[in-house]
Formats: sequence, C-alpha cells, structure tokens
Amino acid sequence: MAKALYIIVLESRKTIKSLLNSAKPWERPRLIMLLEMQKAGEVGITKELLMQRVGVCGQSINNWRKAYRDGGLTQLLSHKKSGFKPSVFSSQEKVELGNLVNNPKNGIVGYVELQRWVKEQFDKEVKYITLVKFMQHNFQTKIKVARKSHIKKDVQMVEDLKKTSDKNVLKP
Repeated sequence: MAKALYIIVLESRKTIKSLLNSAKPWERPRLIMLLEMQKAGEVGITKELLMQRVGVCGQSINNWRKAYRDGGLTQLLSHKKSGFKPSVFSSQEKVELGNLVNNPKNGIVGYVELQRWVKEQFDKEVKYITLVKFMQHNFQTKIKVARKSHIKKDVQMVEDLKKTSDKNVLKP
C-alpha cells in the first residue's frame, strides 16, 4: 500500500467551503481535494483514497497536490486554458459577409459559391465546414433553403402578370 502524503493545508475549512460555494465547475474537485486533505490531518491521505472521494484520476490528484505544494491556493486554482479561438474573419469581413447574405439580389446560391467569393474578395482559403459553421452561427443561415427567385427578375412584370392572370382563372 502506498504511503499517505501529508501536505499542510493553510486555508481554514470555512474559507475553503465559502470558495466551494462560488466555485466554477472545474475548481470544485480541487477544493474538495483540499477539504479531504484537511480532514485527514497529520496522518495524511493516499492518492487512491483521494481519487475515490474526489472522483478524478490519479494524475490529476498528483498535479493538483504539486500545484498546491508549490504555489498554494492561487496556483491550484489557476487555469491555463484560454478557451478562446480567434475568428477566421475580421470584424470588417464579417460586416461584408452579413451584407452579402442579407442582400436578396446577391446571386450566391450555396456555400461553395460563397467559399469562392471569400477567396476572391478576402484572398483567404477557408474550409467549407468552417464557413458553414461561421455563417450558421453568425447569420443563422441553413444548408437547405428554398430555391431563390432569379436575381434579374423584374418585380413589376410579376405584379402585372398576377393582375392579368386573375381574370383567366376558371371559377366554379
């Protein structure tokens, strides 16, 4: 059986519990580990027992104990993941794409044509799926849409046709 490791927890139980109440989901297991280490006292607690009580793998326990030993609570609760991936398009390009998508007379029928347009206008090679997801997220576009009417269709002629064809319809 592995020897229990004793690490002195400097924070009070009350402080840890108050942090636990307002903790983010990724901070909770780390704070629970601190509480368990504090409960164990000078006897110490094994990694296996911490794994059971906290519900994480042994490598996480090792990393967290080392972080707490090296830098205290601030290093234990530091999270080095940024979670932010910069956009493929700049804000100006996004505005231009929005204008293009919202213009009914633009002539672009699908994402492949839009991909070509992006390559010509912005000189960027953008993957198809990246463009699809970007357009769906920002402009609520859909892959399957009703067929567009022709961009050169004369609206006045359509109205005239509707007026004259009303008389030609046989009524029962």
